[in-house]
Amino acid sequence: MELKESVNERMNQPNCWYVAHIKNLSGPKIQDRLNELGIKNYLPCWTEVTEFRGKVVKKEKPVPINLIFIFTTYNTCLNLINFEPIKLNFMRDFMTKKFMIIPEKQMEDFMFLLNFSDKAIKVINRDLRPGDRVRVIKGDFAGIEGELIRVQGHKRVVVRLKGLVSLATTYIPGSFLERIVTA
Repeated sequence: MELKESVNERMNQPNCWYVAHIKNLSGPKIQDRLNELGIKNYLPCWTEVTEFRGKVVKKEKPVPINLIFIFTTYNTCLNLINFEPIKLNFMRDFMTKKFMIIPEKQMEDFMFLLNFSDKAIKVINRDLRPGDRVRVIKGDFAGIEGELIRVQGHKRVVVRLKGLVSLATTYIPGSFLERIVTA
């Protein structure tokens, strides 16, 4: 009886953002295949600008390395693993052992910050200490929710995908922020 209820819950599950680990350098191929299948996905990349022998070189780099985010149902995730020639290893929540799901608002904020500007964000790949939950109410980042931290002596808002990666905005004046009160 419990197994049938569990299967029925999975059948009616709405689309969610799942995160999958992929092999090195296979991201664009996997993204192309997901696009062919009509599956919404996000391969986080940012442009690194360097100077090499007097020339400015722009290079797309994955952030974080070897991850792709897929907006789909649980059943589609299983079908991708079992019936597609692409190699995906869906990450699991440490506590529940179920496929890790990224909340939609966090994913939207993460994509916005990553696509906004290479100079306006700083990628932070270490675990941060929890700070005040804040919402940006003015400026280019209005609507972004995250944690208030200090990086290089300035107030920044961090959007974290728990256990994966964190993005920090550039300096944001305190008057542009409001505290999010949780009940």
